[in-house]
Amino acid sequence: MRALRSAGGRSVLLRPRAVAVGAACALLALVVGVLALGSGDYPIAPADVLRTLTGGGSPAEDFIVNQLRLPRVVTALLVGAALALSGALFQSLVRNPLGSPDILGFTQGAATGALVVVVAGGSSLALAGGAVAGGLLTGVLIYALAWRGGVHGHRLVLVGIGTAAILTGVNGYLLTRAQLMDAARAVLWLTGSLDGRGWQDAWPLLAATAVLVPVVLLGCGRALRMIEMGDDAASGLGIRVEPVRLTLLASAVLLASLAAAAAGPVSFVALTAPQLTRRLTRAPGPNLLPSMCTGAALLVTADWAAQRLFTGHQLPVGVVTGVLGGGYLVWLLATERRAGRL
Repeated sequence: MRALRSAGGRSVLLRPRAVAVGAACALLALVVGVLALGSGDYPIAPADVLRTLTGGGSPAEDFIVNQLRLPRVVTALLVGAALALSGALFQSLVRNPLGSPDILGFTQGAATGALVVVVAGGSSLALAGGAVAGGLLTGVLIYALAWRGGVHGHRLVLVGIGTAAILTGVNGYLLTRAQLMDAARAVLWLTGSLDGRGWQDAWPLLAATAVLVPVVLLGCGRALRMIEMGDDAASGLGIRVEPVRLTLLASAVLLASLAAAAAGPVSFVALTAPQLTRRLTRAPGPNLLPSMCTGAALLVTADWAAQRLFTGHQLPVGVVTGVLGGGYLVWLLATERRAGRL
């Protein structure tokens, strides 16, 4: 492990294994992305895909790659990275491997906001805005309910699980109030899907990621490592625990909400990617950047598989991540129980 000092005077820890894992996952995400760009009813060789991306393809290849397929792949990479970063932040802040937007209620809150728009007959753009608003309002509610002279990790988890259960019931009720066609559209969105995604879905998440990632990594990265050791230890080292925690929670909620707005509430990526990264890197701490690379690789691979598993029929990517993530959750619970942590 080596420590480097940035231009701002902040120390940055470099762990060779973590860097290698992050680089390998980023490379895997790019390779699968190129394969996805070349796959479909009009197959294109990887070399031709790369040539098209650099401006050398034919007009037909340029239209298919850059206009039809590239927005979906970019959205998959961004959603996977955003969900993984959000999950890593939640798991570090609550010091619990089961902490993720899926379990703590934030994803359900985004779904509630989207369903309210569906029932009201809103457009797809309004649906995305409703998802962001629902996620943010749920974050404010959970934080307020969990506050008692500060926000303790276990209390946040319990309040989040209870809120998720309530919102799941509310979402079921809203589905029964929607028109049949609107309900069918809402169910597809609730599953999590990247089908038909365009640049209008990718740009808001890209802009938010460009702002929030430096805030989290550079502005609060060291403080997060201190908070993982406990509030008292972090305070003794000069960390203003509650302002930092509030900043990181707000960033995590925003990332999860915007990811849901772009692709629906894709399940289990936020839970699985940080834990998988921690086991690959074998390094303590939040492993934020490697987790982002792992999440991007997981989601773009799952989406590519969802398009190829059944000939002539595409699965929503949430089906694939749900099956894989559900199995991983059962394994994680069994592991934690054997270790005496549950």
